[in-house]
Amino acid sequence: MAQSKKTTNTDAKDEHPVTDKLQDSLHNSIDTLSEKVASIEETLREKAHTSSETLAEKQVEIEDKWNSSAIKKYAAENPLATAGIAFTVGMLVSSLLKRK
Repeated sequence: MAQSKKTTNTDAKDEHPVTDKLQDSLHNSIDTLSEKVASIEETLREKAHTSSETLAEKQVEIEDKWNSSAIKKYAAENPLATAGIAFTVGMLVSSLLKRK
């Protein structure tokens, strides 16, 4: 009769010590890498949120400046003159760029 050899977990580790050591090392490396990536992800999310808030504040500030500017008032009161000025400036810039 053939006897079956029962192997336990400890017996398996005894059979492949190099493989088991490498496996443990790789698991530890993955765990360390995972922790570092999680930390970096959290930092990036915080910075993105802060940047978003700062950008929204700047947008409101610029909008307020534009709404209270004399240029907006002039453009609203004189739309034809504003279009003429914009056309003239565009032609001037275009001619300067063509010379180079």
